Amino acid sequence: MGNTVAREDFEWVYTDQPHADRRKEILAKHPEIKALMKPDYNLIWVVVLMVLAQLTAFYLVKDLDWKWVVFWSYVFGSCISHSMTLAIHEISHNSAFGNSKAMWNRWFGIFANLPLGLPYSISFKRYHMDHHRYLGGDGIDVDIPTNFEGWFFCTPFRKFMWIVLQPFFYAIRPLYINPKPISRLEIINLLAQLSFDVVIYYLWGVKSIFYMLAGSVLGLGLHPISGHFIAEHYMFLKGHETYSYYGPLNLLTFNVGYHNEHHDFPNIPGKSLPLVKKIAAEYYDNLPQYNSWIKVLYDFVMDDTISPYSRMKRQLKGEVKQD
Repeated sequence: MGNTVAREDFEWVYTDQPHADRRKEILAKHPEIKALMKPDYNLIWVVVLMVLAQLTAFYLVKDLDWKWVVFWSYVFGSCISHSMTLAIHEISHNSAFGNSKAMWNRWFGIFANLPLGLPYSISFKRYHMDHHRYLGGDGIDVDIPTNFEGWFFCTPFRKFMWIVLQPFFYAIRPLYINPKPISRLEIINLLAQLSFDVVIYYLWGVKSIFYMLAGSVLGLGLHPISGHFIAEHYMFLKGHETYSYYGPLNLLTFNVGYHNEHHDFPNIPGKSLPLVKKIAAEYYDNLPQYNSWIKVLYDFVMDDTISPYSRMKRQLKGEVKQD
């Protein structure tokens, strides 16, 4: 897939994102989908079990040789950590307790954040809502790379390094593109996280802390699951802004691969997105889709026509409301 020449700028478009119109059309034709707009209470227990699994791992690695700490950080810790970021993604959409208990979801997101080692949940919620409302919005949607990323990471080796360094770009990019005043909940998220990290260090030492932080960084960088960062919105085919993935890694990622379905219906939990696709198959079956995130990563690195510039971007008009 791809065009014939390397991009030197983003794909600027002057139309609205397709998801709102498609949502209206699908709901008019399949009103039964509204029944899926409810919390997924199983998410609560899955998250609790994931936190307990990581606490157990923190204890088990504390006396291992360093080579095994590194090994388990990548093989196990990275998978749990990346999966937890996608649980936090679900929680940011109020999927755990529902929209009527929004603050319960925020507190639960802070709890889910603990085994990641770095405060993430509250800030992610603020920026992710912008991503849905203003997909591709210039200066608003921080999922869009900076001009520097598009210009510099343009060769196979540099794109490979960009993938490795993705967690750092996702952390720094909002401060450059769309800085926001720090909120009270972000301060609470930070203090809770620092307190948790100190307790883990006091109880089990530096190897447990390394396992926790390394797992988060490795899991969000060069890792098969990280293919979803690129698969979701990078324009492998001209004119197509969002892509779904229907492979087995959805089992570890709360069905985030069903990304067209998710942007069409962000208030439907990931658990129910396969049902959305089944009910409205005529809207989704013929859209471009992936079955391998590993192949997405490989194609991104090796295809000279694909780079961080391969994104649709919009100049927003009118009033912009942000969290």
